[in-house]
Amino acid sequence: MNGRKLHDRLYLGLGLSARHIGQSADAFRPKGPFRPLDKQNRFLRLPATFVSAKGNDGRTNVYGEVLWHGIFDASYTRPGDYLVLETGIYFVASQVPLLPVLCVGTNRTISVARPNMQTGTATNSYGGYTSNSSLTLMEGWPASVLGENKSSAPVVNLPADQTVPYWNVLVPAPAGITLSPGDLINDDLGRTAVIAGSELTDLGWRLSAKMATT
Repeated sequence: MNGRKLHDRLYLGLGLSARHIGQSADAFRPKGPFRPLDKQNRFLRLPATFVSAKGNDGRTNVYGEVLWHGIFDASYTRPGDYLVLETGIYFVASQVPLLPVLCVGTNRTISVARPNMQTGTATNSYGGYTSNSSLTLMEGWPASVLGENKSSAPVVNLPADQTVPYWNVLVPAPAGITLSPGDLINDDLGRTAVIAGSELTDLGWRLSAKMATT
């Protein structure tokens, strides 16, 4: 049996398993950097379930673990696709033949914008960032947003100041979009963070962001 036939049989077997233990999921394929879960991006409905990527040992994921193995017929999906279930939203991070489909569980919806610096000091005394002059890079993307195990002190460093937390963000990488330090992340809770580090990996964007404070 050649590799392609084995690959197809494996995905078929996963699909049959998902029919028995899975939930109905809507699959979405982003067609650009904006609103990937719009109705026009839905291309498939299929049964799916997810188990801990730490190993199929009968336990659920614990706090801080966002990686899951997807059990579904992956013949029609590819990295970057979203699967939307009643219990959660996942995106496909890696889909390598003969290996489990690696997915990321999401908990927030984010948008990313690139602010423009106001440099006309002769006519504008403010030389910082302004929200009305920013360029939206991504809008409405479900992502994994977790607190990173580090923080920093505010610049002013007053006695009553609190440390500034960092986020660890995982999100698919839309074609043609580059995220850089200094870009702003806004989430569905109304919070804002500034990207401190951005890494484009085979699994999508991995971002470290410093939460903005006022």
